Amino acid sequence: MATTTKSERLELRLTADQKQNIEQAAAISGRSVTEFSVPLLVEEAGQVIRQERQLRMSKQAWDSFNAILDEPAKSVAGLADLLRRPAVFSE
Repeated sequence: MATTTKSERLELRLTADQKQNIEQAAAISGRSVTEFSVPLLVEEAGQVIRQERQLRMSKQAWDSFNAILDEPAKSVAGLADLLRRPAVFSE
């Protein structure tokens, strides 16, 4: 198994109670504060990123979107001619 070199640091400001609770939880689980904290932070970060990138719409909007996709293709005037022309960047 390949190991990844950990070269970056993240500094946090905590209350004394927060720090004590984290250290106590890490000790109870038999891990260092880093081993305890990093997976939790990474998981939460991943959830936030996934949620931000997720397409959200109402059921009505989703149904309307799917109805449009199910419609037969329409001819767009001039599109076939445009696609037959050589690309402006080709030689």
